[in-house]
Amino acid sequence: MEVALRPVEDADLDALFDQMRDPASVQMAAFTTKDPDDRAAFDTRMAKVRASDDTNLRAVTRDGRLVGSIGSFVVEGDTEITYWIDRSAWGQGIAGRALALFLDTVEVRRPLYARAACDNLGSLRVLRKAGFTTVGTEISYAPARNAEIEETILRLD
Repeated sequence: MEVALRPVEDADLDALFDQMRDPASVQMAAFTTKDPDDRAAFDTRMAKVRASDDTNLRAVTRDGRLVGSIGSFVVEGDTEITYWIDRSAWGQGIAGRALALFLDTVEVRRPLYARAACDNLGSLRVLRKAGFTTVGTEISYAPARNAEIEETILRLD
């Protein structure tokens, strides 16, 4: 299995939209857009992300097939990492490999932060394996669950 990163292309947007609206994935991610089925909002957000100087966004491929995305963005001066892997590819080491590649090949300002719902054990495991350590938790509103939930905050120096 070869996991690779490349720039996100216009041709990727339909598949990324479908991945980011999968109900089980949305539930697990928790901190998603208000309406994952809103294609216009997705297109607007992706155009903004792809044009931003504070954002690095890459497509994640497995054996040449698009299986997700990974990126970093700046919020209030802190650089955060985010990724989304298609549910059909969960549990295969793809997120961990993509994160390692991203950290090795994309210039990102350190420290680097990540956040995940406290019950998203798979994502927390991926982040910790990459060297992120928990620096705190907070209660935040999770649109996908229409509730406030506990979120783990992690840091990589």
